[in-house]
Amino acid sequence: MADFKQYYIIPEIPEIVYKALTNELILKLWTGFDASMREEEGTEFSMWDENISGKNLKFEPNKMIQQEWYFGEQEQQSVVTIKLHPHKKGTSAELIHTNIPAEDFDAMVEGWNNTYFADLIDFYTGE
Repeated sequence: MADFKQYYIIPEIPEIVYKALTNELILKLWTGFDASMREEEGTEFSMWDENISGKNLKFEPNKMIQQEWYFGEQEQQSVVTIKLHPHKKGTSAELIHTNIPAEDFDAMVEGWNNTYFADLIDFYTGE
Protein backbone atom coordinates (compact mmCIF):
# COMPACT_ATOMS: atom_id res chain seq x y z
CA MET A 1 0.00 0.00 0.00
CA ALA A 2 1.15 3.52 -0.74
CA ASP A 3 0.11 7.06 0.14
CA PHE A 4 -0.01 10.15 -2.08
CA LYS A 5 -0.11 13.82 -1.05
CA GLN A 6 -0.28 16.78 -3.41
CA TYR A 7 -1.44 20.41 -3.51
CA TYR A 8 -3.40 21.92 -6.40
CA ILE A 9 -4.25 25.58 -6.97
CA ILE A 10 -7.80 26.09 -8.22
CA PRO A 11 -8.75 29.59 -9.42
CA GLU A 12 -11.95 29.85 -7.39
CA ILE A 13 -12.80 30.46 -3.72
CA PRO A 14 -13.05 27.44 -1.36
CA GLU A 15 -16.84 27.71 -1.01
CA ILE A 16 -17.31 27.32 -4.78
CA VAL A 17 -14.74 24.50 -5.05
CA TYR A 18 -16.43 22.67 -2.18
CA LYS A 19 -19.76 22.81 -4.04
CA ALA A 20 -18.05 21.48 -7.19
CA LEU A 21 -16.84 18.47 -5.19
CA THR A 22 -20.09 17.75 -3.34
CA ASN A 23 -22.97 18.85 -5.60
CA GLU A 24 -24.08 16.12 -8.00
CA LEU A 25 -25.13 18.54 -10.77
CA ILE A 26 -21.88 20.52 -10.65
CA LEU A 27 -19.87 17.26 -10.59
CA LYS A 28 -21.61 16.26 -13.83
CA LEU A 29 -20.74 19.62 -15.38
CA TRP A 30 -17.00 19.60 -14.72
CA THR A 31 -16.39 15.87 -15.20
CA GLY A 32 -18.63 15.51 -18.24
CA PHE A 33 -19.93 12.18 -16.90
CA ASP A 34 -22.74 10.88 -14.74
CA ALA A 35 -22.17 11.24 -11.01
CA SER A 36 -24.05 10.26 -7.88
CA MET A 37 -23.27 12.34 -4.78
CA ARG A 38 -25.00 13.46 -1.60
CA GLU A 39 -23.34 15.65 0.99
CA GLU A 40 -24.25 13.20 3.74
CA GLU A 41 -21.89 11.05 5.80
CA GLY A 42 -22.26 7.32 5.21
CA THR A 43 -23.75 7.65 1.71
CA GLU A 44 -22.33 5.97 -1.38
CA PHE A 45 -21.01 8.05 -4.28
CA SER A 46 -19.78 7.46 -7.83
CA MET A 47 -18.20 9.62 -10.52
CA TRP A 48 -16.97 9.29 -14.09
CA ASP A 49 -19.70 6.76 -14.98
CA GLU A 50 -18.90 4.73 -11.83
CA ASN A 51 -15.15 4.47 -12.58
CA ILE A 52 -14.69 6.06 -9.15
CA SER A 53 -16.93 4.90 -6.32
CA GLY A 54 -16.94 4.74 -2.57
CA LYS A 55 -18.48 6.01 0.64
CA ASN A 56 -18.63 9.55 2.03
CA LEU A 57 -17.01 9.52 5.47
CA LYS A 58 -16.91 13.14 6.64
CA PHE A 59 -17.75 16.67 5.51
CA GLU A 60 -16.66 20.03 6.91
CA PRO A 61 -18.55 22.53 4.74
CA ASN A 62 -16.24 24.62 2.55
CA LYS A 63 -13.15 23.08 4.20
CA MET A 64 -12.84 19.30 3.91
CA ILE A 65 -14.21 16.15 2.29
CA GLN A 66 -13.19 12.64 3.33
CA GLN A 67 -14.18 9.55 1.36
CA GLU A 68 -13.41 5.85 1.26
CA TRP A 69 -12.54 4.80 -2.30
CA TYR A 70 -13.15 1.20 -3.31
CA PHE A 71 -10.55 -0.99 -4.97
CA GLY A 72 -12.16 -4.39 -5.53
CA GLU A 73 -11.72 -6.77 -2.62
CA GLN A 74 -9.08 -4.69 -0.82
CA GLU A 75 -9.21 -5.30 2.93
CA GLN A 76 -7.78 -1.96 4.13
CA GLN A 77 -9.66 1.23 3.40
CA SER A 78 -8.29 3.56 0.76
CA VAL A 79 -9.13 7.00 2.15
CA VAL A 80 -9.19 10.28 0.21
CA THR A 81 -9.12 13.55 2.13
CA ILE A 82 -9.36 16.86 0.31
CA LYS A 83 -8.76 19.96 2.44
CA LEU A 84 -9.55 23.37 0.98
CA HIS A 85 -7.46 26.36 2.02
CA PRO A 86 -7.91 29.99 0.93
CA HIS A 87 -5.09 31.04 -1.42
CA LYS A 88 -4.25 34.35 -3.09
CA LYS A 89 -5.11 32.71 -6.45
CA GLY A 90 -8.32 31.07 -5.20
CA THR A 91 -8.06 27.75 -3.36
CA SER A 92 -5.21 25.48 -2.40
CA ALA A 93 -6.62 21.96 -2.44
CA GLU A 94 -4.58 19.59 -0.27
CA LEU A 95 -5.08 16.00 -1.39
CA ILE A 96 -4.14 13.10 0.88
CA HIS A 97 -4.88 9.62 -0.50
CA THR A 98 -3.87 6.74 1.78
CA ASN A 99 -3.68 2.97 1.27
CA ILE A 100 -3.52 2.96 -2.52
CA PRO A 101 -2.84 -0.58 -3.76
CA ALA A 102 0.73 -0.70 -5.12
CA GLU A 103 -0.42 -2.00 -8.50
CA ASP A 104 -2.80 0.99 -8.86
CA PHE A 105 -0.49 3.73 -7.55
CA ASP A 106 0.93 5.10 -10.82
CA ALA A 107 -2.46 5.13 -12.54
CA MET A 108 -4.05 6.79 -9.50
CA VAL A 109 -1.44 9.56 -9.37
CA GLU A 110 -1.83 10.13 -13.10
CA GLY A 111 -5.60 10.28 -12.66
CA TRP A 112 -5.36 12.82 -9.85
CA ASN A 113 -2.94 15.03 -11.76
CA ASN A 114 -4.13 14.70 -15.35
CA THR A 115 -7.86 14.10 -14.98
CA TYR A 116 -9.50 14.84 -11.62
CA PHE A 117 -7.78 18.09 -10.66
CA ALA A 118 -6.85 19.02 -14.25
CA ASP A 119 -10.54 18.89 -15.23
CA LEU A 120 -11.59 20.84 -12.14
CA ILE A 121 -9.00 23.56 -12.81
CA ASP A 122 -9.95 23.68 -16.50
CA PHE A 123 -13.60 24.10 -15.52
CA TYR A 124 -12.77 27.35 -13.73
CA THR A 125 -10.20 28.65 -16.22
CA GLY A 126 -12.42 27.94 -19.20
CA GLU A 127 -9.81 25.83 -20.97
